[in-house]
Amino acid sequence: MQHTNRLINESSPYLLQHAHNPVDWYPWGEEALKKAVEEDKPVLVSIGYSSCHWCHVMERESFEDEATAAIMNSHFINIKIDREERPDLDHIYMDAVQSMSGSGGWPLNVFLTPHLKPFYGGTYFPPVRAYNRSSWKEVLYGIANAFKERREEIEQQAAELVHHLQNANSFGTQKVVKFDLPADELFPLKQRELLFDAVMKTADKTWGGFGGAPKFPQSFTIAFLLQHYHFTGNKEALEQACLSLDKMIEGGIYDQVGGGFARYSTDTEWLAPHFEKMLYDNALLVMVMSDAWQLTKRPQYHRAIEETLVFIEREMTSAENGFYSALDADSEGVEGKYYTWKKKEVDELLQDDAELFCRFYDITEEGNWEEVNIPRVTQKAELFCKENGLKQTEFEEQMKTCLAILLTSREQRIKPLLDDKIILSWNALMNCAYSSAFAATGKEEYRSKAISNMQFLLSVFRKDDEWLHVYKNGQAKFPAFLDDYAYLIKALLQLQEITSEPAYLLQAAELMELAIQNFSEDETGFFFFTAAGQADVVVRKKEVYDGAVPSGNAVMAVNLFHLATLLNRQEWKEQSTKMLLGLQDVVVRYPGSFGVWAGFLMNRIQGFRELAIVGPAYREKRDSVLSWYRPNVILQSSAKSERTFPLLFNRDSPTGDTFFYLCREYACEQPTAETQEIRDVLASVSA
Repeated sequence: MQHTNRLINESSPYLLQHAHNPVDWYPWGEEALKKAVEEDKPVLVSIGYSSCHWCHVMERESFEDEATAAIMNSHFINIKIDREERPDLDHIYMDAVQSMSGSGGWPLNVFLTPHLKPFYGGTYFPPVRAYNRSSWKEVLYGIANAFKERREEIEQQAAELVHHLQNANSFGTQKVVKFDLPADELFPLKQRELLFDAVMKTADKTWGGFGGAPKFPQSFTIAFLLQHYHFTGNKEALEQACLSLDKMIEGGIYDQVGGGFARYSTDTEWLAPHFEKMLYDNALLVMVMSDAWQLTKRPQYHRAIEETLVFIEREMTSAENGFYSALDADSEGVEGKYYTWKKKEVDELLQDDAELFCRFYDITEEGNWEEVNIPRVTQKAELFCKENGLKQTEFEEQMKTCLAILLTSREQRIKPLLDDKIILSWNALMNCAYSSAFAATGKEEYRSKAISNMQFLLSVFRKDDEWLHVYKNGQAKFPAFLDDYAYLIKALLQLQEITSEPAYLLQAAELMELAIQNFSEDETGFFFFTAAGQADVVVRKKEVYDGAVPSGNAVMAVNLFHLATLLNRQEWKEQSTKMLLGLQDVVVRYPGSFGVWAGFLMNRIQGFRELAIVGPAYREKRDSVLSWYRPNVILQSSAKSERTFPLLFNRDSPTGDTFFYLCREYACEQPTAETQEIRDVLASVSA
């Protein structure tokens, strides 16, 4: 029997997947929240996302089952949430479940009092007892009975849990901050080695990455190691960063056939990914590969940047120049089916080239994963060619042709579901990736894409004075969160660097004013995840850890410093410094959880440099500088002197030449017209 519930009117692909469940699902909103209070029923909130494998499993086993749905409908107000639409609610209730059970994940199923206070929860529950977990029906009956018979106890438990969540949020208060102390006293040089030692404790020196399986890319930590090498010349830092990138690019986590990275690897060798592809992972990896290319000029990074952005263009870009959110791991109900190969298929498609291709990409009769093959590279092309008496350039062209044949064939398969909602924060990250890729490679199409995507973002996500979080079918909705502001400001600052357009800088400053007004906490300088006045959250959280995406607070601390430098806003520099000082000790101890903070701390230890390029040839000279690795250089350029901006003020050249002005806290060295001279100075300051 075909059911339809209230999710049928939603635009989120994840919510629409549940629109025909017999469960009487509501979206999060006034109707459901009011009904819970009126009927005095507990609320079941079930949170997931469209490319979540276990979410699909639980739906098939429980939410599509009539008998289970009857229990849920009788005892609960049932709310489905797409965590990507409402990351604020996901953060709060994930913290609650982790506090109660010690672990978290998705699907996240949490039970609330009618006033939205959590009192019990967990992740996946099987339809019958299994994996040492109660069955979903047992949980439902147990909660329903407890709510009727032990209501007072539940209310008490919920109040205590909310209190605990609020207390976990109180950090970062500096009693006395003397901002006029020299930087080396605020951020001592010894921290540099402590950060590095802490990162290397978890480094996998055989397969790259950090920690054991499951393995996530941890691009922030790789970026930190590249930075550490740049400043110290420590080869071990460079080796671990490059080993991590190389093993990922060679592994199954990287789509050898179609480009782009999957979410994470289930093993230490990066062979078997969890096959979903997320926009943000690909954005963050393009950024760090751009760093690696600038620093090393190793061709694998240039190739992986290009192939990843070809994938984004082909599969994740809308006609309006927005970027879609994700591709599912499953197709035809089987995880990875779209991406895996039987040897027989490859033999038929590649004919005479099959034998060589299969040897290079680890394709075997028995399969390298669950009786099928995930293409991966187990030996560098240079060595493979040497051992097999092949010319490397010819071999690489041959492999490229073979991969194109496989891709054409793969396109005929049933594709994984595309989550086609467009999220402001993730789009801003991909915008940064395109700017980084342009800076590193000089490919004009990347700069053009960053510009056209930004035009799209600025036109559809703003409604009067309010910024919104998600867009689909011509409509933007949900008030923007801290990450939306933080990443958008970062993207605007990067665009200002690669285009020299002051409008981007002024837009970034305007957004920062809004963010401080609506999100900032005066006492600590940190930002809440949700804006002031948002009524449907039981706690206003402050997120400081890097998760799958960078901490909004970390990105804001960097943004504040950059804007303060470019616009001479001393109060913003003080807020940025206050934030970093508030976390400095914990960042030094646990840099793996605070990668963006660690990178910022390194720059503060090293000291930022300001570089202005002014004169008629500013574009050519700017693009040369952009191609260099320069993590601690704040860049601004213009055809002529500009009163509005301190770095460009009083810079007119009587000879009409284009000069570089290299400064530290506005104290400048002798200007030079020589690009190489400025490069040498920056290189000598690094190590």
